[in-house]
Amino acid sequence: MNWKKLVLILLVYPLLYFTARGQGCSDAGFCTMGAMKPDQAYNNKVNFKLRSIELSYYRGESTLTPIITVINLDAGFSITKNLSGQFKLPYYSVDGTLDKSSGLGDISLSLTQRLINTEKFDFSATLGTKIPTNNSDIVSSGAKNPLSKGLVLPMYYQTSLGSIDLIVGASLVSSKWLVATGIQMALTANENTWWAKEWLPPVYPSESYVRSYDDANLLKRGTDIMLRVERNFRFTKYSFNIGLLPIFRISKDQIADRATGEYRKLDGTTGLALTALGGFAYNFNINNAVKFSYGQKITDRDVNPDGLTRHNVMILAYLFRF
Repeated sequence: MNWKKLVLILLVYPLLYFTARGQGCSDAGFCTMGAMKPDQAYNNKVNFKLRSIELSYYRGESTLTPIITVINLDAGFSITKNLSGQFKLPYYSVDGTLDKSSGLGDISLSLTQRLINTEKFDFSATLGTKIPTNNSDIVSSGAKNPLSKGLVLPMYYQTSLGSIDLIVGASLVSSKWLVATGIQMALTANENTWWAKEWLPPVYPSESYVRSYDDANLLKRGTDIMLRVERNFRFTKYSFNIGLLPIFRISKDQIADRATGEYRKLDGTTGLALTALGGFAYNFNINNAVKFSYGQKITDRDVNPDGLTRHNVMILAYLFRF
């Protein structure tokens, strides 16, 4: 068995076996920025570095009750032959047993430079940032639990991470394979003050459920490192891909002590979150395409105050190149 067949088996097996056993997704959005985007087409004879607008619908099931839906605008544009930019603007809607919330998500901006271009592969690097649209301090409307009105909602219900993030990444893309890596660092803390004790009965009837949301007082997220390994199968009009997306949180999340204001590190917030991925795309022509992708969590970290965990995610997108 050659190495390509071995890698293919390692990619396919988790996707099939763990379809009903996922635990969540810790991707804060940087896995789809610039050089780290999935399903990057490579053909040395065709210029895919066109301007593009992608409108997508995202649905994610969290590890608790919130269902997260997102309408995302993703615009790409060429600056020079080898330099391109990307702008992403999402609109979030969250519905769970604690409340409903909605609003603009974090704005993503990035520049991607193609550094190496050969007959067999491209190598590119990305520098980007995520800019918060609010402070992660959305409060309960009281619509589902009247006594909770005015209390800060947990991070699962927030439409923004509330921090300015620095993102750096790189990828190697061939006609069949995509290997990408990146790092995301939160440069600031947010202003979320979720505290489970405020929601205990009679505010919310189930104490155990309320305590399943980790405290996130003035959260400072740890640093994430991602690796995307993806195998693409391309035909004239359509293509599909399978892959794995491990994300390693290499430093602990921190929250502020309510009495002293001093930060303390949270155990259980580091480690691996692994997702199996699959996708399909149909190209009507060089300018128009539709895409479908699905991600299923295999493993997750023990403690997730940032509210980014997902059982699974589904994305349907329309892509227009011009």
